[in-house]
Amino acid sequence: MKILFAAPENAWGGFLEMVRSELPQHQFVATGKFEVDTLKGFDVLIPTMSAVTELLLRGSDRLRLIQQCGAGLEGVDILAARKLNIWVANVPTEVGNAHAVAELGIYMMIGLSRNVRAMSQSLAERKMGQPQGKDLKGRTVGIVGLGGIGRALVKRLRAFDMRLIAVKRENPEKAMKELDLESVGGAGDLDKLLARSDFVILCLPVTSETQFIMNRNSFLSMKKDAFLINLSRGGLIEYNVLLEALASGLIAGAGLDVFWEEPPDPDDPIFDYNVLATPHIAGSTDGSMQNIVKVVAENIRRIEKNEEPLYC
Repeated sequence: MKILFAAPENAWGGFLEMVRSELPQHQFVATGKFEVDTLKGFDVLIPTMSAVTELLLRGSDRLRLIQQCGAGLEGVDILAARKLNIWVANVPTEVGNAHAVAELGIYMMIGLSRNVRAMSQSLAERKMGQPQGKDLKGRTVGIVGLGGIGRALVKRLRAFDMRLIAVKRENPEKAMKELDLESVGGAGDLDKLLARSDFVILCLPVTSETQFIMNRNSFLSMKKDAFLINLSRGGLIEYNVLLEALASGLIAGAGLDVFWEEPPDPDDPIFDYNVLATPHIAGSTDGSMQNIVKVVAENIRRIEKNEEPLYC
């Protein structure tokens, strides 16, 4: 079979080569960019961050599977794929990389609370003993979304002796008991969470309901010394409002692994403020890549045998 990888050849630490070594009998082609020009002649698409529209799908002549190398499928027209009898599957975070994303979230919490930007400036100016950081102990973390990533964060943050609260769209009371959290509210309780939290961590997918969930009213609800961390998708945050919030001191800073456009412009003015940024690599570790490769390779084998893929 012929498989299209919609990314540069060496993206995410050589993920493509790992899959290729699992399936040496198949032909793999990398687009070299996060875009797809044509699907003609391909049996499987690994879309990564590329848009997969109905028009693009209708140009395919033998595509059988769209297999995401992670959880996010917001760029894929799933309904159009169903009409064309093309399987769409992902790798759920709890199976693939939730632990890695949670670890990066904690890295951002520590980096922001200890003021990494000021540390670099102190070293450059040969100043020792500065800046003074803030403890994580005793602070409140508000987790927005309790899927695989949110649950992985809960598990790891207990060791930091922090207060853990959350919002969850469905069955919040059940989640509160299962995870032994201080409080879990429903979707309508976001503003209450924002008002209490020293760290707000976004761990939910972008949907029609969650797009721009962090808007002007949301930022007005946050504490001025609080930090916002986005581990999910850039579309959860209104860019202009975040920029204003950082510039005006409405919040203390932000940790961003995902952006409004990817890759972001390195000269974007948002990086002039207290932003700790990483290039969409929260889920990219040696262990998480191994987990994801197993699922991707297994689903390609299933398609080869005309079997239903996992995690459709």
